[in-house]
Amino acid sequence: MVSDGTVSDRPGEAGTAGGSAPYDVVAVGRTGVDIYPLQHGVGLEDVETFQKFLGGSATNVSVAAARHGLRTALLTRTGDDPFGRYIHRALREFGVDDEFVTAVEGPPTPVTFCEVHPPDDFPLYFYRYPIAPDLMIEADELPIEAIRDARIFWATVTGLSQEPSRAAHLAAWQARGRRIHTVLDLDYRPMFWPHPEEASAQVDQALEHVTVAVGNREECQVAVGETDPQRAADALLERGVELAVVKQGPKGVLAATRDERVEVPPFPVEVVNGLGAGDAFGGALCLGLLEGWDLRRTLEFANVAGAVVASKLECSTAMPTTAEVEALLAGRAPAGSRS
Repeated sequence: MVSDGTVSDRPGEAGTAGGSAPYDVVAVGRTGVDIYPLQHGVGLEDVETFQKFLGGSATNVSVAAARHGLRTALLTRTGDDPFGRYIHRALREFGVDDEFVTAVEGPPTPVTFCEVHPPDDFPLYFYRYPIAPDLMIEADELPIEAIRDARIFWATVTGLSQEPSRAAHLAAWQARGRRIHTVLDLDYRPMFWPHPEEASAQVDQALEHVTVAVGNREECQVAVGETDPQRAADALLERGVELAVVKQGPKGVLAATRDERVEVPPFPVEVVNGLGAGDAFGGALCLGLLEGWDLRRTLEFANVAGAVVASKLECSTAMPTTAEVEALLAGRAPAGSRS
């Protein structure tokens, strides 16, 4: 399944409603609007102009997966406001089904600001208080059939940080029954939690329901108390996951199953903004899992996808197509170009 970047104007065809085929990917979690500075190397107080983009980790993963031709739906909530309408429009433009994106009364659609200090300093400022709409997903309103039948169900740790979203995630996992390709993105943001111990307790429970865990070394520390990549992978496998992926930044990425262990180095690029690279990795990982690629090919492909986004300012609109990633792997195009 290879995408040339063409998007459908009929995203609803991807769903399970009305007896149509199951989704390739259903992602649940954070959404919002990224407000990124057009002046780099300065604090927000000195920025003069900004540009807005679709954002949020689960949202970006859904976009990344759709760019690879996967039939994808996002499950989240927005405010009943212009930015919420923007999210619906942007998702449709990217070919992501927005049927399960609903508005709430009260909290506004979140916005996120960042500062850009390449190559490795990108402070984030989230405006999600006292609660973000995407944490107001209700268990009794879940599209259970779509979740249960999706070839990949992708959730993030952020969704466990508050109720009612926490209970909704548990209900979704219980309905799915630890089916293959039930993914937990260990996406830990300390500002969303009162203390790391609470996050650790919630992740500990969540790991009982998933088959794939993906995170960096710091996130693995919260999840299983290990920062060493090999020990972190071992600890995740001991919790019953079938695939543990530990991202190591400049040292590349490690993936482990009970029978295989693979490490691949990073793909070198000039970093503009490292935010969103992990979500591009996630969307590409979905493609590799569904295509049945071997572990090394999957990691190499996902690494390049992440590098493409790291070489851009934005996240969602920078997600590469399959053809772009394959061209980079084959050495036919520099990172940051468009095929």
